[in-house]
Amino acid sequence: MKSWPVWAIKFSLLLYVVLSGSLWGQAADSNQTDSGPSAAATFPPEQPDSPSRKAHADDTYVIGGDDVLSINVWKEPDLTRSITVRSDGKISLPLIGDVQAAGRTPAQLEQDIAVNLRNYITDPQVTVIVQEMRSQKFNIFGQVNKPGSYPLAAGTTIVDALALAGGFRDFAKKKSVYILRQNPQGEESRIPFNYQEFIKGKNVGQNIKIKPHDTIIVP
Repeated sequence: MKSWPVWAIKFSLLLYVVLSGSLWGQAADSNQTDSGPSAAATFPPEQPDSPSRKAHADDTYVIGGDDVLSINVWKEPDLTRSITVRSDGKISLPLIGDVQAAGRTPAQLEQDIAVNLRNYITDPQVTVIVQEMRSQKFNIFGQVNKPGSYPLAAGTTIVDALALAGGFRDFAKKKSVYILRQNPQGEESRIPFNYQEFIKGKNVGQNIKIKPHDTIIVP
């Protein structure tokens, strides 16, 4: 029997390896196609987080004229702005026009604006923050350098109020300062404040926060 040359045997083996590898690759590609998309592609794309509602310093605060409000409508930059409450108690916004702000809390005004915007925007998310409480004032009279009426900022104490009024005059009775405050029933109470004790670290709790329409008297 005639034997094959060595070169012919090597060529036959090489051709077999090449053809086998090609067929195996085609089968693998076919299996991957039939198995469908990869697991990672089956997840829906992540949705952007909805805005977190900023906590108000005091949700019981009642908005008044001249207050400066920050109005934010999520994903609506044309409706997001700082605005001052007019003397008639209203603010004006695009699309919805005038909205009553005075006499409402920030949370109530958020709801009012959202209800009006539903005619134009799907599920509007509104945030109202009081930036400046210009409608709330207190008075300070007597032996201070700058007596008068002052805007009430959040957290203002008696000592803060005295500093705003320029401090005491030379003959002020620092032990006899007091606040005149009206309760909801219209009755007036008198709250004493001894500045001399306070600066010595005694009875520091008497340095209470000022409320709207308080009147501080420095004899």
